Amino acid sequence: MSSHSYEVALFGDFFPRDLKAIMNRITLHAESAHPLHCRELVYEPLVRDPSSPDFVLLRARKDLTQSGANWMLFSYLKPESARAHPEATVRPWAVVGVMGDALSFASAMGYVRRSQIYKRGYVFRRGLLEIQMFQQEQVDPKTEQPIPAHADTLWEVEVKTASPVRNTQETPLSQSVDAVLEVQLLMKGLLDLRRIDS
Repeated sequence: MSSHSYEVALFGDFFPRDLKAIMNRITLHAESAHPLHCRELVYEPLVRDPSSPDFVLLRARKDLTQSGANWMLFSYLKPESARAHPEATVRPWAVVGVMGDALSFASAMGYVRRSQIYKRGYVFRRGLLEIQMFQQEQVDPKTEQPIPAHADTLWEVEVKTASPVRNTQETPLSQSVDAVLEVQLLMKGLLDLRRIDS
C-alpha cells in the first residue's frame, strides 16, 4: 500500500449551447451546488533535477466568492500510468495549509509561476466528489483582474475527489475510481468525460 494520498479525476468540455441540458442532468444527481469563482496559479520548480522525472507542481487557489478568503496550496505529482489506471486520472496530491502569503511561500520554496487562470461557474457535490463546471476568464495583463469569458467560450468540467484519498483496505482507491466512473456513465450521451495525463 502506498503512503501517498491521491486525487482521482475525469475531465471534459462542452459548447455553451449544451449548458442547460448538462446543468440539469448534473443537478439531478448532485446533493448541493454553489457558485464558483476562483483564481488559480500554477507553480513549477525553478530548478529541476534532470535525473528525476517526478517533480512537484504547486497550485495556489483563492475563492473569490468569499471576501477575505485565504489562499490554499495544493501539491501534485505527475499522474500514475494509464496501465495502472486506464479509466481515470489518478495522481498523488496533498493540501498544504499556509498562514499568510502563500504566493511568497511558493517563491521562497524555489517555485516560479507558470500560469494563472480565473474560473467562473458552478461547483456540485456528489458524495466524496466535487464536480466543477466553469469557463476560464482571461486575465487583464495590466491589472491582473479577470475579463469575463466570451459567450462562446467552451465550458470545462472536472469531476474529482473533493479531498485527498488514501488507498487503504477500508477505503480502496477503486472506490473513488468507481465514483467518478459513475458520473461518466450518468453523463453519457451529453458529455464525454475522460482521463488526461497532464
